[in-house]
Amino acid sequence: MQDYLGFAYAIVVAGGGIMGYVQAKSIPSLAAGLVFGSVIGFGAYQVTAHNRVAVSLVTSAALGSMMGFRAYKSGKFMPAGLITAIR
Repeated sequence: MQDYLGFAYAIVVAGGGIMGYVQAKSIPSLAAGLVFGSVIGFGAYQVTAHNRVAVSLVTSAALGSMMGFRAYKSGKFMPAGLITAIR
C-alpha cells in the first residue's frame, strides 16, 4: 500500500522550508523543512515498504506539537497553523 498522503506531506513540509528561505532568507526554516521533510518521506517509505508507522507517528507528533505551539503563541495561521492542521 502506497502512502501517498505521507509523501505529499513530506513535500509540503520541505517546500515550506524552502519558501521560508526564499521569502525571509531564514536558514533555520530551510534546515528544519528539509530535515523534517526528509524524515517524513522516510516514514512514508517505511509505511509503504514495511507497513511500519513508528517514524511517521513520532515525526508527525513532534512537528505538530512544535508548530501548534508556534501558531498558538503567534496567533497566526500561516505557516505554523497550516502544518498543524494538515498533520
